[in-house]
Amino acid sequence: MSTSPVLPAQAGIQNAALVDALLAFIAQDGCSEAEFDALALRLFAHQHAGNAAFRRFCQGRGVTPRTVKSWRDIPAVPINAFKDATLSCAPADSAERVFMTSGTTRGDVKGRHYHPTIAVWDASFRGNFARRFMQGTPRLRMAILFPNEREMPNSSLAHYLALAMQEFGTADSAYFVGLQGMDVEGLRGFLNAAERSGEPCAVLGASYSFVHFLDALASGGESFRLPPGSRILDTGGYKSQSRELPLEEFYAALAQRFGVPRSLCINMYGMTELSTQLYDDGNAVVPSVKSGPHWIRSRIVDPLTGRDVPAGERGILVHCDLANFNSVTTILTEDVGVASGAGFLLLGRAEGAQAKGCSLAVQEFLQAARA
Repeated sequence: MSTSPVLPAQAGIQNAALVDALLAFIAQDGCSEAEFDALALRLFAHQHAGNAAFRRFCQGRGVTPRTVKSWRDIPAVPINAFKDATLSCAPADSAERVFMTSGTTRGDVKGRHYHPTIAVWDASFRGNFARRFMQGTPRLRMAILFPNEREMPNSSLAHYLALAMQEFGTADSAYFVGLQGMDVEGLRGFLNAAERSGEPCAVLGASYSFVHFLDALASGGESFRLPPGSRILDTGGYKSQSRELPLEEFYAALAQRFGVPRSLCINMYGMTELSTQLYDDGNAVVPSVKSGPHWIRSRIVDPLTGRDVPAGERGILVHCDLANFNSVTTILTEDVGVASGAGFLLLGRAEGAQAKGCSLAVQEFLQAARA
């Protein structure tokens, strides 16, 4: 299918209109399946036209904006493609922000996610975080267990936590982890002050940071009883930065050492390659059901075929995130899941045949993108 060239000025007007439509969509209370499909197809046409690597991948599969009828028909780009291709409709050097992966999976090779405007990412974060973590509380005193944005300017998690503190934290919120490590004594002081004040607080950070602090507390037999309404958010797993804990042991330790009920120990599931986060409703029972807002949809697929697995079977998670307006909406992860209610259970990383299927998907993408 041939298309007329789009001049830079026209592209700018089109992109602004698309961003405005997306911001309005995110601001809605919800959407119908037809409304989700309509915007997903509009974004697919935009990305097919403006993202050369993605377009070649689609051409290899015989997929065009004319043949795609639903968000489920959009080809899922394997997540590791962000390390090997520039997945951006706008010129990469014009991006307002570039988020980079940690590079732990494939040596020092890092995936890059280009954001020509950070406004969509921020809007996706804001309302979702307010509903799923704050739960009607306007502000909480926050302890952040992750470096700040000055120290990690290309980290999506650093930006996420900075926004959390800026928009939902009180003025006396503080960071207790930097590039030099954790301020264990400072965090102890924060928690002691919270106990004495009787005012609820929140502790947010990387899962591995919590493990380090839990170990420090366990060595001295210490624990806290944070005021009612206090809550914890962990994310990101362990990434070889700490010892790994089984879910049951991890959340039992959080509840014991912080004095926060497991129903308020919330896990955020996100990734650099997405612009939207998914949450559970606490971890009284593990694994917990993860779900997202109305602008993201998830499927469970066989990575070899790309087709949905039968209900109740394990497969690889595919996310269609409409906030990913500049890269690709639909991503094949390397995470194993099973559908549960309105969301899914996250069961770990792909292994064996499923991992091989994910690797083959990467090879297919690279062959098409370089053709």
